[in-house]
Amino acid sequence: MRMNAIAIFFLVAAAIGGLAYVFIYPILSGERAAERRRLGVVRSDPAARNAAAARGMPKVRREQVEDALKELESRRKRANSPPLAVRIEQAGLNWSKRTFFILSGVTALVVFVLLTAVGNMLLALAGAFAAGFGLPRWFLGYLKARREAKFLDNFPDSIDIVVRGIKAGLPLLDSMRIIVNDAPEPIRSEFKNILDTQAIGMPIGEACAKLYERIPLPEANFFGIVVSIQQKAGGNLSEALGNLSRVLRDRKKMKAKIKAMSMEAKASGAIIGALPVVVASVIYVTSPEFIRILFVHPVGHIMLGASAVWMLLGVLTMKKMINFDF
Repeated sequence: MRMNAIAIFFLVAAAIGGLAYVFIYPILSGERAAERRRLGVVRSDPAARNAAAARGMPKVRREQVEDALKELESRRKRANSPPLAVRIEQAGLNWSKRTFFILSGVTALVVFVLLTAVGNMLLALAGAFAAGFGLPRWFLGYLKARREAKFLDNFPDSIDIVVRGIKAGLPLLDSMRIIVNDAPEPIRSEFKNILDTQAIGMPIGEACAKLYERIPLPEANFFGIVVSIQQKAGGNLSEALGNLSRVLRDRKKMKAKIKAMSMEAKASGAIIGALPVVVASVIYVTSPEFIRILFVHPVGHIMLGASAVWMLLGVLTMKKMINFDF
């Protein structure tokens, strides 16, 4: 009964902490205000349209550009909440949904058996639920982030290859075939998907725009926008891609600079998060009777569970505050 009460309290505390993190933190951190400002920039401005018309911009070309941007914006919104099959593809895996569910079930079963042997049934059910639904999806997110990092490392060089090929007189598709033959993964497979999609009849602009669905990064979206607008409205593609390459390299430098500047805050967060565990371990070794009551008394169990939940919430809050998106 004591273990059941502890487990129930831990789950209730975790639920309360999660709700507070989801609903209260965006208000305190200003994320909602930032999102409203972002939407205000994205929305078309009538004054800007009138100014463009006054400068003599052709109406047909302006409408083509606006339609392309609206279509790419709708694809960006769809990419923010992809289905499971797309998430598996973004992680670079060739699993089916059935394989993913089987592996999730096996993971939950293994964790359930292990916790049943060392704990009670309620704790085993909670651990199996977390392992079956949380751990596989965390693994997909980890693989997706690692694949996106590899993509960003080589993407500006690949665009430079396309620019040099176009300046040398090669068509865009032939320049992309050079990337397919020589570039490392995942650049090779993504550009191969573009060529395969174009080969079955899809326009090259739409095929490049679909890159953002498989690699949901702003850099991939920039590339799709540039090629799509050039195909619909015309222009110097090599100059546009050259400018894009410089922008991507500047973004890469800015990301490295932000990472270096935030390392102090990350180190502080790691120290603050590890300090309670280290202090408790030292006290347990030097004066075990002083802290043993937390492990043998029901009130001590409740205090440990609540402390763990709120420490986890604090660590997640600090992590959110020092992760910059641009």
